[in-house]
Amino acid sequence: MKTSTSAPVGEMALEITGLNAWYGESHILHGVDMKVRRGEVVTLLGRNGAGRTTTLRAMLGLTGARKGSIRINGTEAIDMPTHRIAHLGIGYCPEERGIFSSLSCEENLMLPPPLKGKGKGMSIAEIYEMFPNLHERRNSQGTRLSGGEQQMLAVARILRTGANLLLLDEISEGLAPVIVQTLARMITELKSRGYTIVMVEQNFRFAAPLADRFYVLEHGAVVEQFEASELAAKQDTLNELLGV
Repeated sequence: MKTSTSAPVGEMALEITGLNAWYGESHILHGVDMKVRRGEVVTLLGRNGAGRTTTLRAMLGLTGARKGSIRINGTEAIDMPTHRIAHLGIGYCPEERGIFSSLSCEENLMLPPPLKGKGKGMSIAEIYEMFPNLHERRNSQGTRLSGGEQQMLAVARILRTGANLLLLDEISEGLAPVIVQTLARMITELKSRGYTIVMVEQNFRFAAPLADRFYVLEHGAVVEQFEASELAAKQDTLNELLGV
């Protein structure tokens, strides 16, 4: 049985206006503007150092100072501490995955608590249906999982919490093509269930068929935004900005 997030498609899950962010004295984001509708998959493109990961981290208050506006599911979050931001229904899968090596796969999966006041997260049975590899490896230590299995586990942990806005940072990096295909099917399935997804991706071939819209960042600012239907027309611009 499918669990669906109840958010109506089309309403705003995320609205970022004039976002500036710093790490110490380093000014990284320079007035980022972005909107993501509920049920969309949006991909942030850009070269290394463009500010894509910092944009995700700034949404959660994981940078230094922030200025501007970040509205998550309708609530202003710019001055909130990180733990309160998480309870707005946002889940973050960082590039480093954060798997606890001393815990089994299933213990890692059970670790985060559900978000109070949010929709019911996926059950363990639903997660194992989506990720059969995790069911097979449920008693294995975190360090004994392959890179692809660790990535699946990192995403699956978020799905248990009831978060409906997922931030995924370079989830395809360094993985075998067959695992990348599994992750692509996962994103398609999550979209069909009504989840909203913001991805940072260097693997353009992975991201291009999945996203509804794209934002291109350069030097901490959005320099291009376009719909999936415009992708072919924007190819020369992307070649120039990304070297793809």
